[in-house]
Amino acid sequence: MKYRTIDHTADFGLQVFGADIKELFANAACAMYDQITEIDSLQGIDEYTIHVTGSDWPDLMVNWLREILYLWTGKEKLVKTVHILSITKNKLSARVKYDTYNPDRHIIKTEIKAVTYHQIQVSSIPGGWESKIIFDV
Repeated sequence: MKYRTIDHTADFGLQVFGADIKELFANAACAMYDQITEIDSLQGIDEYTIHVTGSDWPDLMVNWLREILYLWTGKEKLVKTVHILSITKNKLSARVKYDTYNPDRHIIKTEIKAVTYHQIQVSSIPGGWESKIIFDV
């Protein structure tokens, strides 16, 4: 997973990279979860399929990350891996593998409250794709 954190006042951001659009969206989800927990400690036992829509790439990215963040904030599921099944500019289907949160086994590093539209970017760059995403913590 290719990403780096971005300094941002009161919040934090990620700059995520992918060789193609599928890898970009998968890396964005995994990078977000890498901020939430020790992703390498997860087993990814259970599977869940997600379907998301958006009006364009940036909107799809925000909706995607909000949906996948809800697995943690609403259902106490910690995502280990993401496989993008299909993606267009307006819709995405993915299969994620996750663990149900267990306080005896899982460490929570950062509580992310929300994925924001502030300065959202999804763009094609030489050699692949890049996205910049700001999170409310």
